[in-house]
Amino acid sequence: MTSLAFVTLEVADPAAAGRFYSTAFGLDDRLRLRASEAPTSGFRGFTLSLVVAQPADVDALVEAALRAGATILKPAAKSLWGYGGVVQAPDGTIWQIASSSKKNTGPATRQVDEVVLLLGVEDVKAGKRFYVEHGLAVAKSFGGKYVEFDTGTGPVKLALYKRRGLAKVAGVSPDGTGSHRLTIGADAEPFTDPDGFAWTTASQNASV
Repeated sequence: MTSLAFVTLEVADPAAAGRFYSTAFGLDDRLRLRASEAPTSGFRGFTLSLVVAQPADVDALVEAALRAGATILKPAAKSLWGYGGVVQAPDGTIWQIASSSKKNTGPATRQVDEVVLLLGVEDVKAGKRFYVEHGLAVAKSFGGKYVEFDTGTGPVKLALYKRRGLAKVAGVSPDGTGSHRLTIGADAEPFTDPDGFAWTTASQNASV
């Protein structure tokens, strides 16, 4: 496995979710939707991050998401690493919107440079070993706290974070049960990781 092709969010109302994501983010083929009534509550164990060039772009995307029906979990603000905020879509998915820059260099746009899937796991080192065994190379690693994989030029990046730490970053309780309501499409045979995240072969899930 060398890249992630897309992520599929399992939602109660795909038509409504589609309208939200088209209006708020416009992620094209990087995001797919599928109807699901799988029981779930609380934190689903993952976030999706939109990485943009400058603070003004963060503000533009946050504002678009709120107008489309999202709720704010963390208002956009400066931090040690840059500028960002966190919103929750009407379907429950948590989105981090961030830039490593603290200064604007031009007019605001809604261009997304990277989409990053962060999986909250119980044991980062074990998760790292699992994904390396499934063909991913490590790009960055910080002990048992965080690991980022090299997914090449693929449209979606992948990283692992301690579940409790990821919930804290998102501004929610780490407690949650039931389905992740997430399927990950990649150039690999289907499998499920130690934390219950399901992967499917991209060519077998070409249309949703």
